[in-house]
Amino acid sequence: MLIFLICIGLLLLAYKFYSPFVERQAGIDPKAQTPQARFDDGVDYVKVHPLKAYLIQFLNVAGVGPIFGPILGALYGPIALVWIVLGNIIGGAVHDYFSGVLSIKEDGKSLPEIAGHYFNGYFKAVMLLFTAMLLFFVGVVFIMSPAGLLSNLALFEGTILANNTFWVLVILAYYFLATLLPIDKIITKLYPAFGLLMIVMTVSIGLAILFNAPELPVMGDVLAYFDHSHYNNELLAPNPDGLPVWPLLFVTITCGAISGFHSTQAPIMARCLTNERYVRPVYYGAMISEGVVACVWATAGMAAFPGGYLELKTLLDQGGPGLVVNQVASSYLGVAGGVMAIIAVAVFPITSGDTAFRSLRLTLIDAFNIPQSVRNRLLVAIPILVIAYLMTKIDFSLIWRYFAFSNMLLSTSVLWLATKYLFDRGAFHWIVSLPAIMGTSVTVSYIVTAGIGLGLPQSLSQPVGIAVAVIGLMALTLTHVKHKRQRQVL
Repeated sequence: MLIFLICIGLLLLAYKFYSPFVERQAGIDPKAQTPQARFDDGVDYVKVHPLKAYLIQFLNVAGVGPIFGPILGALYGPIALVWIVLGNIIGGAVHDYFSGVLSIKEDGKSLPEIAGHYFNGYFKAVMLLFTAMLLFFVGVVFIMSPAGLLSNLALFEGTILANNTFWVLVILAYYFLATLLPIDKIITKLYPAFGLLMIVMTVSIGLAILFNAPELPVMGDVLAYFDHSHYNNELLAPNPDGLPVWPLLFVTITCGAISGFHSTQAPIMARCLTNERYVRPVYYGAMISEGVVACVWATAGMAAFPGGYLELKTLLDQGGPGLVVNQVASSYLGVAGGVMAIIAVAVFPITSGDTAFRSLRLTLIDAFNIPQSVRNRLLVAIPILVIAYLMTKIDFSLIWRYFAFSNMLLSTSVLWLATKYLFDRGAFHWIVSLPAIMGTSVTVSYIVTAGIGLGLPQSLSQPVGIAVAVIGLMALTLTHVKHKRQRQVL
């Protein structure tokens, strides 16, 4: 119980004490006119109350990521909780916060446009490719996962509602409407309630785990990972499948720790905020909240099964993370609670999927300067959704691997973009540049050894990661010294 409470406490303390320090580096100006005030268009630039904006942002970035990812990461043991908390505080929350800052400072623009402003056209093109790729994969994943959950509900057995294709088409039809309609027609009306639903479900599961779980992880389980002799001098121990923590845990659990997808959602609320001072509670606050969700479900994956990780692995092999959610919710909240949890977990990715496709539309419209007419929105949205439907016929695990890798890759790119922003301001850039080095190290290590990458032996991942981190730190230090000298001259 103690390690779980410590994790939640650290996340809350980070918001209370670390986020104000981060905010001071960003140059927030409460008196500045926001993009919403300058470009109010009744479609995307619409005034939204900050509490609603927080709930919408929380729901947009959450989906099933901080549920499915931590459940899969629970196979690595309590070290998953360490990664969620440290990754969130040092990397994810800072990443999300500066995504919001950069967008609200740049007229609510999308990432590629911001990258082009701070770097050059080449970096803009790369960011456009990464952003579009990730948004598309997110949209496809968030068609397939809720469709699978809903079609497998025992409640629907023997009816057309048990047909996966039926739910795919229903979800696509909803995405079509949500992508095209003004933001105040669906999103600002329904999503705050869905955000509250996620909070209620998370609190319910968290309390149930605390009072009913047969065996919660303890501090000794975590400290054991840092005892060389415990794993025959292997610091980063493998999970039951023999997969090493470095770099696979960091790619398995992205949502909840750090996720590039969140930066793609930043412009949606950046176009709706009425004051820059709301950026911290909306963006930093939403990511801290997602970290709490991730801690709850990682703990559930470790504590809810008397048979330990092997029982969890067996359940995952039978029905994936969705079956684990059903099992945990049914065990702690009863049959009705289990059905409600599955329906809720199906709704969450749908609300992230539609904003993913909406963000993809905005990104393409911004990149190619396409006027925001209904006809043009249709011409952009229809081909995207048709291709997305065809992609649902591909193996889900393959789509998830590309989604997870592109997620980490984009988050690292955004951290480097934030580094440039703070460099130009002469602010304390290390709060983003050090996580950027870490993200680069993980990304390179993963692509060197992953099957979807170069496929080299896993034994190379750690030395490659160390080498990349050292080179990155040296290059950053030299750049820091150079900038400092230039500022002194000026």
